[in-house]
Amino acid sequence: MKFTLTPKPPFDFQLTAGFFSNDDDQIRKYENGRYWQTIRVNDKLILTTITSQGTIEKPRLTVELQSDKKITSSDKTKAIGIIKLIFNLDLDLNQFYKAMKKDKIMSELAQKLRGLKGPNNTTIFEGLVCSIIEQQISLIVAFNVQKKVTKTFGDTLKLGNEIYYSFPTAETLANAKIETLRGCGLSERKAEYIRDIARAIKDKELDLEKFKKYSDPEQVINELTKVRGIGVWTTELTMLRSMQRFDVVPADDLGLKRYISHHYFDDKKIASSDVREIAVHWGSWKGLVAYYCLEADRLELNVK
Repeated sequence: MKFTLTPKPPFDFQLTAGFFSNDDDQIRKYENGRYWQTIRVNDKLILTTITSQGTIEKPRLTVELQSDKKITSSDKTKAIGIIKLIFNLDLDLNQFYKAMKKDKIMSELAQKLRGLKGPNNTTIFEGLVCSIIEQQISLIVAFNVQKKVTKTFGDTLKLGNEIYYSFPTAETLANAKIETLRGCGLSERKAEYIRDIARAIKDKELDLEKFKKYSDPEQVINELTKVRGIGVWTTELTMLRSMQRFDVVPADDLGLKRYISHHYFDDKKIASSDVREIAVHWGSWKGLVAYYCLEADRLELNVK
């Protein structure tokens, strides 16, 4: 099944999907102008392949859906919703750029990264697990662990001679053995965190999806940080990339501190409170600013 999508401009598909250039071929990947990922829709796994035929100011995406089961019109509708979520296709960046005009540094950075829309996880559970994995380790190591967790516990989709993996469900990880999780590169404590959170979700003691309805991010932080293994940074990062909450900033993030320190504090050592203080000036866009800073740090992109 093929169809086209028209994202709200500006949208730079290559820049946004490029974040996944070093990911795994069997999980999700961006390569040679093509992005693919297995998504879970209703009762089936669907390989979603996306290419761009448009421009930054007139974006147009071609989407192909493949599965080992029949894809219905209902599946297509839900798949479109997931794709829009992954790439924030309905986000109006013009409002963001307008708000950044008073900040010379961020205004310049926004123009250098024009069309960048922060990618999202398909579920809050995936975002939370990935954030826990990333606690106090490098992103390179974290991505390797996430890949191993997905390939060890994720469901598989076979198309021809190719096998693709989807991120494991809470039900699957709830039954995971600590030893097997540790074999993926997790510490014993992180393995326990993830297993116990998955069990709480399976037993309906924890409902992550309800947090999308909360208007106050502090309420989300207050509730989630009561769960063992979830701190403020983990919650803020999860909200940013799994709930489309741009009104929070992961102030404890080392990469974010490094970038803000360089551009606003002459490379002096700064605290999380310094990040939060300056983020006030970015208002409800502080989370997207944080993503732009983190991506600029990853790309070693600086402004004058």
